[in-house]
Amino acid sequence: MIIKNASVFTNDCCFLDKDIFIEGQKLSDATTDPSVLDGSGCYLIPGLMDIHFHGCVGYDFCDASIESLLQMAEYELKNGITSICPASMTLDKDTLLSICENAVNYADAASVTQGARLCGFNLEGPFISPNKRGAQNPAYITTPDIGMMNELLSASKGLAKLITIAPEMEGALPFIKEFADVIRISIGHTSCDYETAKAAFLAGAKHMTHLYNAMPPLHHRHPGPIAAGMENTSVTAEIICDGIHVAPAAVRAAFALFGKDRMIFISDSMMAAGMPDGEYTLGGLRVHVTGKLATLDDGTIAGSATNLMDCMRTAINTMQIPLETAVRCCTINPAKAIGEDKEYGSIKTGKFADLVLLEKDTLAIRHVILHGKVIS
Repeated sequence: MIIKNASVFTNDCCFLDKDIFIEGQKLSDATTDPSVLDGSGCYLIPGLMDIHFHGCVGYDFCDASIESLLQMAEYELKNGITSICPASMTLDKDTLLSICENAVNYADAASVTQGARLCGFNLEGPFISPNKRGAQNPAYITTPDIGMMNELLSASKGLAKLITIAPEMEGALPFIKEFADVIRISIGHTSCDYETAKAAFLAGAKHMTHLYNAMPPLHHRHPGPIAAGMENTSVTAEIICDGIHVAPAAVRAAFALFGKDRMIFISDSMMAAGMPDGEYTLGGLRVHVTGKLATLDDGTIAGSATNLMDCMRTAINTMQIPLETAVRCCTINPAKAIGEDKEYGSIKTGKFADLVLLEKDTLAIRHVILHGKVIS
């Protein structure tokens, strides 16, 4: 297939008018398939990759159900998210093991055309601070446990890509050193100070879970984990651009601190994404949803009700983040963070043809392409 007349997001993270060739499932320099897809009036971007979301359309990753993952993957794909790395919650070990095993079974059985590709999953807890638990269930918070983590990694069969940890918890630094080479360790749901965060990054942590949220703020006398992450250039930072979690000026400040190569947009969506207002659950806790706002009974923000494509549009349309920057934060940046960039995340010969055509004037989706096949 040939995609013609589109403005293509290049490896240099800019847009260029050019033809794109697809041979089979991959991007190519030429093709034996003469069919043409007209991209007139559109941007052609890589498929989005959400490396931190919990659920959507009434389903949750923690359901530990094949059906739930199927429904989630189909919704995400329709919204231009072609790769998903859903997140668990702070739960007991046996439940987390079931979640890991279900993800492995799904990955073994799923067809690439059924929905967004499951590229891994994200363990958000249970090794977090009870003081910054956010919407996590305090009943299951525990100190970092190397034995438990080995069990989770064994059950995940390589699919576990990230884990959130509070570095001030007892045993955190030995834990980070033990696992830094096998999973990307993220600092989050933490009350740690600057020195503790700096030590965690030096020990091998390389990521920050939903920057600003569930962590101490940047303060001029107590700079905290945000300053420590900013100073370590190997650290990437997630941020939720749903218009609820972080104010536009703070989003722009994050880019000034970390730079556009290290920022990653996530949705942190829960099962209410794609659903009407009402009551839902997250990690066993009741959540009230009105519009984009999802809260626990006590008013704590509980994830988002917005998918990643809508977060990207919000960043562009209301937060003054340039289109080119927003696209990279949803594609190549997350792909690099979880080691998926060799075959995904950019429009480059040899990579899988996971692509989205967006109308230039509205950023509405015209077509989604998964592994070379036009899905919608």
